[in-house]
Amino acid sequence: MTNIVLCSGSSHQDLSQRVADRLGLELGKVVTKKFSNQETSVEIGESSGCGEVNGNLMELLIMINACKVASSSTVTAVIPCFPYARQDKKDKSRAPISAKLVAKMLSVAGADHIITLDLHASPIQGFFDIPVDNLYVEPAALHWIRENITEWRNCITVSPDAGGAKRVTSIADRLNVEFALIHKERKKAKEVDRMVLVGDVKDHVAILVDDMADTCGTICHAADKLLSAGATKDKMKHCSKIQVIDISMILAEAIQRTHSGESASYLFSHVPL
Repeated sequence: MTNIVLCSGSSHQDLSQRVADRLGLELGKVVTKKFSNQETSVEIGESSGCGEVNGNLMELLIMINACKVASSSTVTAVIPCFPYARQDKKDKSRAPISAKLVAKMLSVAGADHIITLDLHASPIQGFFDIPVDNLYVEPAALHWIRENITEWRNCITVSPDAGGAKRVTSIADRLNVEFALIHKERKKAKEVDRMVLVGDVKDHVAILVDDMADTCGTICHAADKLLSAGATKDKMKHCSKIQVIDISMILAEAIQRTHSGESASYLFSHVPL
């Protein structure tokens, strides 16, 4: 790949290195630091959303702008976890639509194209006036399930809330298994009051599927609910350590296809090897 520079902020350094390795590229020289008043400084020595979200987002915006003013022909922002994705609608009279604000900020900073994964709400794509490729971890997750869960044919996929039903039914269809969902009622934000299971999980291996976790209270309560309803196993409940699925091949292939002008739709159902 020629005429391409791969730069990374501080939010996903290990993932960035894996993507660079798959593409056969060196990561661009980028120096990021904080002034005493916590302002972010970025220096591009060449031609983000997790962790500390606000700092990483500001870092990304400055990097995009730095590349743009350095006469880059196009700037593609690869954002594995889109910041403020949960704030995608006005659910209260004076609530902001922060996801749209982030979209505007990225465009104004100079981004020409966005690559992201599993947007919490797909309508966020419509907040942009530039192309957005919303890729899916589903193919990689399916591959991991088939390779690591010996009883996957006897499993049932479960959504811990009604909002994730579409995600769970898609995985169930690909595995040719049943699905269930849990309806949760909250007294206040981040505190689940009651859960109702819709579906039969008795004598099945339960696979809980969610796109993001804050306190993980929902996942833990859902696991308890499934086991009390007769599920034989729940992988998240009995897992002593979090296992990370490598998605660098998805991002690397997306970058390569974008650079060469190919379609990214292949990645919606395939895992690059």
